[in-house]
Amino acid sequence: MTQGPVLIDLDEGQTPDVAEAAPVPELGMPAPEGQAMQVAARLGARKVSWLGSLFWGLLATFVSAAVTVAAWDFAVGLVGRSPALGMAVSVIGVALLVVAGLMVLRELAGFARLRRVDGLKTIAAQAVEAGELAQARGLVDSLLQFYRGRDDLRWGRDTLAKQRADMLDGDALLKVAEAELMGPLDKAAQLEVEAAARQVAAVTALVPLALADVVAALTANLRMIRRVAEIYGGRTGVLGSWRLFRAVMTHLVATGAVAAGDDLIGSMVGGGALAKVSRRFGEGIVNGALTARVGVAAMEVCRPMPFGEGRRPAVTGLVKRALTGLFGKEG
Repeated sequence: MTQGPVLIDLDEGQTPDVAEAAPVPELGMPAPEGQAMQVAARLGARKVSWLGSLFWGLLATFVSAAVTVAAWDFAVGLVGRSPALGMAVSVIGVALLVVAGLMVLRELAGFARLRRVDGLKTIAAQAVEAGELAQARGLVDSLLQFYRGRDDLRWGRDTLAKQRADMLDGDALLKVAEAELMGPLDKAAQLEVEAAARQVAAVTALVPLALADVVAALTANLRMIRRVAEIYGGRTGVLGSWRLFRAVMTHLVATGAVAAGDDLIGSMVGGGALAKVSRRFGEGIVNGALTARVGVAAMEVCRPMPFGEGRRPAVTGLVKRALTGLFGKEG
């Protein structure tokens, strides 16, 4: 026997209001959070305690002393057994020490270069705040001296040098300096940021290995920050790159800028069809977006001048250019 529909009579005034109904929970995968970049940021921003620094310093000293004594005993013993072979090994050891000394000097030169960039940033901040012509001209002179050997900035240097004496307004001179000197460098730095974001997104989405996305995020961001520093004139070594990486990550973690739960990241993940189907692709998009955010912060840290009004690159534009065509059409 077929039963018809059941009708329930409601008393007057008991009609339910749709607006007051409880929200229907969304079904499906949890939203991507960019776990790889979150871990990489925490690793980069982690502070080493004085006890840990002391331990690693003592360990490095002990291992260096042990290796030096062992190498000396080996060379002396080899000279006693075979003078010709021992002398050859000794020459190789001396060459190794020379190369190690050159590497140390390069690291020291990199730190000195970074300090010089920091000095220019301080002068630029003071000039922008004061807006006086004398300070603006002093900053321009310092920038022209700093970039005097850069062939890619020859046109900008010549243009700025010609206009420097004719301009009588400090703010206008700073705008010209930023356009002529920082403009080409900003474009080159943005290309590096886009490449790093693309690499991190691709590895996260396509390599399903544990910790592979974290390693890729760390290495890609370290390389990106080093390249951005080199573009702006801050040549760095291994230690200098790690110092910059820690400075950038510490700033981002402190300001909460590596959090994925904001409108920017949400709109980027929501706009991709593949992100709705695969969590891996969603994580790739989020990690790429967070890498672009790290890149913009690295530009701010490494740039000798603060960004003028309207010149700071938008993270949204960087990510769209970086991921266009990578996972199909996004947005």
